[in-house]
Parts: sequence; structure tokens; C-alpha cells
Amino acid sequence: MDKNIKNENNENIENLPALTAAELAAERKAREREAKRMMAKNAKDRKDREKADAAREREYYKTHKKKLDLSLGNILFTGVNYLVFTVFTIACIFPFYYLLINTISDNELVKKGQITLWPMGINFNNYISMLHVSDLGNAFIVTFARTILGTALMVVASAFVGYLVTKRDMWHRKFWYRFLIITMYFNAGTIPWYLNMSMLGLTNNFLAYIIPGIVAPYNIILVKTYIESIPGELEESALIDGAGFFKVFKSIIWPLCKPIVATIAIFGAVGHWNSFTDSLILMQNAPQYFTVQHRLYIYLNTSSNLAAIMSTGGSAAANAAAAMMNSKVLKYTISMVTVIPILIVYPFMNRYFEKGIMLGAVKG
Repeated sequence: MDKNIKNENNENIENLPALTAAELAAERKAREREAKRMMAKNAKDRKDREKADAAREREYYKTHKKKLDLSLGNILFTGVNYLVFTVFTIACIFPFYYLLINTISDNELVKKGQITLWPMGINFNNYISMLHVSDLGNAFIVTFARTILGTALMVVASAFVGYLVTKRDMWHRKFWYRFLIITMYFNAGTIPWYLNMSMLGLTNNFLAYIIPGIVAPYNIILVKTYIESIPGELEESALIDGAGFFKVFKSIIWPLCKPIVATIAIFGAVGHWNSFTDSLILMQNAPQYFTVQHRLYIYLNTSSNLAAIMSTGGSAAANAAAAMMNSKVLKYTISMVTVIPILIVYPFMNRYFEKGIMLGAVKG
């Protein structure tokens, strides 16, 4: 009896029309489109729910505002909150404001410490003098190139490695993951690092800015934790349809990881932009690869020494030139020049940054 049933099933299967490769591919694409449509619909529904919740919350506070305002404890709590966060905001913003007003004020007044809350004798000579720094344009090109290329490679590597270490069938997954973690806590030191870079041929080489920073263990941990919060059913459905790990990563995981990708991109970009030690140590015989920070550091030292020599001369012209090259003002101007690009980029990434760092830091 059982054999007859099996034979009938086999005959029915054999009689089914065979699907061509094109038909299979079309069906797979249709399923992918349907999965993307469902993800977009779920995202839209989530946003609609958030808007509805926010509207209900506003309505609740509107109807209960009088009751809340009548509470003395609520008034004190709100007042303390506003005071604390206002002071904290001012403490964060004021250093940048202080740098700005000192760089656009009269240098002699800055030297005397008379610039505190608003600029006096406004001029932009300090920023104009930055244009005369030797090879500053080339240094900006090098810094932009290492920031863009290094950040892009670090983000892709961190995202893919973070995805791989979430797969239980990865070869010796626990060993490789722990090996990555260990590198966060142990460092050979500057001299062994320099010798290693020298033996690898990365001294006086632009690749010294890029290769060492591709693998970032902390960013890998953030991405891994974020990916583990993504529903596994999305990946399983793609694997059932015949997609491989690369296809799943490209079509499903990568689009869903935009918040955490933006977060680690900010970390990487800031690190590359502010990096100074590697240029100072590794590029001693390659001035064409000096970064902005390294070039401005050289300019600051040269100007400070020249100003000190002039100030000891005693002549009026020498003293005036020394005032124009006030080391204090130079430090302020250099700080503003190096921080402005990051201040411009950060607001555009901020909406992803907060969500990414929170979801990537808490599992489940």
C-alpha cells in the first residue's frame, strides 16, 4: 500500500512542468520585491504608529496640563531639568564660540585676554594667513582622500565581518570573534608598531593611512549587536529562495543597517580627520603625504619660533610682526580650521547616529 502511494507521488512530481532557470530567477526576484515591499510597509506602519503615539501624547499633555502645572514638585523638576540641560548645552557650545570670536578679533586684544564674550576689532586676517601655509592645499587633499577611502573601507569591512560573526556555521566563529576582541586590550607599543609598519613597506606610503584602520573591533561589535536585533525570518526566507550569504548581506542586511553604518562612519571619519601621529612618525621623508594636522603643526612651531625671535629684537616692526604671529591666536585658528569640516558633516548624520548607537549598544 505504501509503495503504491510513493509511486503515485513520484509520478505526480515527474508530471509537474519543469521550471527554467529564467523562471526561477524571475520568481526569486518577485519574492525579493515582495519582501522589500513588506519591509517598506512595516517601516511605514511603524512611523504611522509613532506619529499616532506622539499625537496622543500631545493631546494627553494638553488635557492634563493644568493638573501637571499645579504640582509644585513637577514645576521644580521641570525647572531643574531645563537649568541643568541649558548649562550643559552652553558648556558644550561655548568652547567653539570662544575659539571663533578670538580668531576673528584683533590679535593684540586677544593677546591681552580682553576677548571673552563677543569679538572686538573683527577681521579675518588669521584665516587669510592660513592660505599662505606651504602645501596646505595638498595636505587637505591627502586628508580628504584618507578620510573618504579609509572610512568607506572600514565601514564595509566592519559591516561584513560583523554579519559573518553572527553566523553559527562560520568556521571557528568563537575563536575569530575573541581574537578580534583581544586586539582591543593589548597593544605592542609605538616602537614595535613602527618596526612592523617599516617591514611591511608602509613608511612614506599613503596606504599606511588606510590599511591599519580597515579592521576596527569596536565597530564590528556594534554592527554584530545591531544585526542580531534584526528578525531572523527575513534572512531565512532569502536563504530558502536560494540566496547566498553575499546576496543576503547585500539585499537585506546592508539596507537595514543604515543607522549603525552611519554611526561607525562618523567614528571612522573623525578618527581619520584628526589623525596626526601616523603622519608624524611614518611620513618623515614624504612631505607630499602630510595631513592637515601635521602641516598646521609644522606651521605653528615655525611661526611660534619666528615670533619669539622677532619679539627679542626690540624694533617696532619686529614687535608688530610678532603680534601678527601670536602663537595663542594661531592655535585658536588652527583648531577652528581642523574642526569646521566635522561640524559641517555631523548634523547631516545626526539623525542616524542616535538611533544607531542606541540599537547597536543594546541586544534584543
